[in-house]
Amino acid sequence: MPKINVYLPDELAEAVKEAGVPVSAICQRALEQAVRRVTAIRETALSAPDLDDPTARFTHFTDRTRTAVKLAVEQARAEGAAEVGTEHLLSGMLAEGGNLALHILRAMEIDPEQVRRELDRLAPAAPPAGPPDGAPLRFSGSAAGALELTVTDATGMGHNYVGCEHLLLGLIGEPDGAAGQLLRGLGAEPRLTRRTVTAALAGYVHLRAQGQAGTAAAAPATPAAALSTAIRQELQPILQRLERLEERLGGDEGQRRPEAGSAI
Repeated sequence: MPKINVYLPDELAEAVKEAGVPVSAICQRALEQAVRRVTAIRETALSAPDLDDPTARFTHFTDRTRTAVKLAVEQARAEGAAEVGTEHLLSGMLAEGGNLALHILRAMEIDPEQVRRELDRLAPAAPPAGPPDGAPLRFSGSAAGALELTVTDATGMGHNYVGCEHLLLGLIGEPDGAAGQLLRGLGAEPRLTRRTVTAALAGYVHLRAQGQAGTAAAAPATPAAALSTAIRQELQPILQRLERLEERLGGDEGQRRPEAGSAI
């Protein structure tokens, strides 16, 4: 049976050994699940979207993410586009209107309305030719790649769902798509966006805890304002911790191999 080394931080490796965690079995189950999810999204993204429900096979997608993808497909079809591109996925995410990705953009001082204006500038002056006669509408190569990155980002972050925040990361991480180029040009670099996603999720948890503790009266007037406040509260200390960790890892790289850590 092939062997794959899994490198862990030293502290975690010691904790795993002390707890007697069955590493091989856990890793096998996690990898099997990840392979199934990535394979499913790859096959789905490369096939023609279902006319009735283009997200029918997008398992683990949240309702908002499914809505964003549906809106993307509807827009591409309405435009007569030959393919569903990353620009359509980004437009669908903006049109959905209430997802966490929009709060993340605002936390990075990127106005979603500005993104919309930039998308409008990308629209072709002449009507698209549309798919060849009889050919189904499909996701473009870059859109399929962005959707695959969306799922791998969610899996890599240990999440059992795929949200619009993961879709934002997938669009930014895809190097060739128009949406990623637009977002990166506005300042949504992959590392900064990932940090802000982490802070946003922590802020969301903080906001829910406030509500459960009965402190909602002290929160801002609207849920959107409350979430934005929570993100700002959580973002700074998390960024500081991440920066300290990166500095520490950067110092360690000069003393040991890049894959340093304990192999389990």
